[in-house]
Amino acid sequence: MTNDENHESTQAEARAVETRAEAFIGVREARRSEVAEDYVELIAELIHENGEARPVDIAARMGVTAPTVAKTLGRLARDGLITRAKYRSVFLTEEGRALAKECRHRHEIVLRFLLSLGLDPETAERDAEGIEHHVSERTLALFAAFAQRS
Repeated sequence: MTNDENHESTQAEARAVETRAEAFIGVREARRSEVAEDYVELIAELIHENGEARPVDIAARMGVTAPTVAKTLGRLARDGLITRAKYRSVFLTEEGRALAKECRHRHEIVLRFLLSLGLDPETAERDAEGIEHHVSERTLALFAAFAQRS
């Protein structure tokens, strides 16, 4: 192997390592925001269905304990996504509503895509819940275009 070929091979390997590292970083960032996204999406859904989002209802729908909900709501309040008063309903801020709307949109695109592949609705709903947090905007656009054609 010539020096030029060796240099090109080393550069290609470095790009591959960098690309993989970027992918792992992206997944970790998505996981950090996943809980917040799930909560704001659920809060918006509860407000739409019931006119309010109570912590007890959030706990029941999320399958978690009341202390877990309280801790997460505290973080969402600090992040400016919700407002709440102790022992009262939870409300989304403007930023929280925007995030919930974006999450719902992403979820619907992924769900339509999975259904267009022939996946049963129950599995598609469950899988969409995970995929929506990790899919890139570019891939999401392709999902939407594919589902629209089907």
